[in-house]
Amino acid sequence: MRPFPSALVLSLAASVSIAGCATWFNPAPHTQRATVVEYLYPKGEQPTLTPSIPELHLPLRVGIAFVPSERFDDLPETERDRLLNRVRDAFANRPYIAAIEIIPTAYLRPRGGFDNLEQAARMFNVDVVTLLSYDQVQFSDSNRLSVFYWTLIGGYIFNGSQYDVSTLVDASVFDVKSRSLLFRAPGTSQITGSSPLVNFAEASREARSEAYRRAIDVLIPRLDAQLEAFKVRVKDRQVARIVEKPGYSGGGALDPVALGLLGTGALLALAWRRRSA
Repeated sequence: MRPFPSALVLSLAASVSIAGCATWFNPAPHTQRATVVEYLYPKGEQPTLTPSIPELHLPLRVGIAFVPSERFDDLPETERDRLLNRVRDAFANRPYIAAIEIIPTAYLRPRGGFDNLEQAARMFNVDVVTLLSYDQVQFSDSNRLSVFYWTLIGGYIFNGSQYDVSTLVDASVFDVKSRSLLFRAPGTSQITGSSPLVNFAEASREARSEAYRRAIDVLIPRLDAQLEAFKVRVKDRQVARIVEKPGYSGGGALDPVALGLLGTGALLALAWRRRSA
């Protein structure tokens, strides 16, 4: 029996080695989620439909917090603080807002309901709470040239793995006492990129953080627009009663006294123009 040529043996060995080491890199989707419905209505109960007109005491003390998740590693607390501070800074100079307090996630418990929200509101002395819920999904996939090889120095993937991060952050503003939803606004983002396997975990983690930051950038002007629309509804449809706290001198667009003065001033100016004519 003639032996196989050595070159052929080496070629077959190399082929088997490569075939055994090459794999497709297709991890499962990475999901991060915390919803306001699951937090406020943990037992599946339906939101109350009883008509209730909230009473807002100006200047408002507002709390802002992320809805707690049952997965503690979903969104790091340091990243939550950075995002909450961006929202707080965008609204901190409103004359009808006395203070905006950041409520750490540790003071809220998953599926805590309105009772938990009221406890946190009393602890931080706030009347209104803005809850940020989130839903983020990262899909990862190998492109056609992305083949993983295991070598003596570790794994290596040609051309990298692609990732696609879809993110929604939703702000829901509640009057705590009446448990009424005053208004809400969403922010979304979409990030697509790729990275070598050796840097994939770090790159995809940074992409997820950047996706939250971009969603917040979209959310802030939308939340501001909804706030302006709410002030119009307060004036035209009386969806809330406005009460001034002792010592408050107005200055905010929600202030009914200021609105009255503006209306009186407009009437006097019109009368003066008619008299001059």
